[in-house]
Amino acid sequence: MDLTALTGINSLATGNTVNGLTSSSLIADSFPVTTETKKTDGTMFDAILNTAIENINTTNAYLSDYENEEIKWALGETENTHDLTIALQKASTALQYTVAIRDKVLEAYNTIMNIQI
Repeated sequence: MDLTALTGINSLATGNTVNGLTSSSLIADSFPVTTETKKTDGTMFDAILNTAIENINTTNAYLSDYENEEIKWALGETENTHDLTIALQKASTALQYTVAIRDKVLEAYNTIMNIQI
């Protein structure tokens, strides 16, 4: 076993200089602290949250379009049932997708809450 290496490590641990290096300079060089990491900590969660909000707004827009087409057809303002059917299918698909995502998020939350520490 090399005792000079151990002596160097002990010297750094006590704050002494070894070969022109100090423990604080080694730590500062090895683990630089930047404000960039603090800025990017919440961006992934923000992106996921914004995407979820956009998807919910899109679903609401499709449901609103369907209701508007249904009202137009009921009042006789339009004879075109194709637009009503298309709006119904878009709203139905978007709502099923939103409910499926909600169910998966709740399932993941429940799984995390049931993890024993």
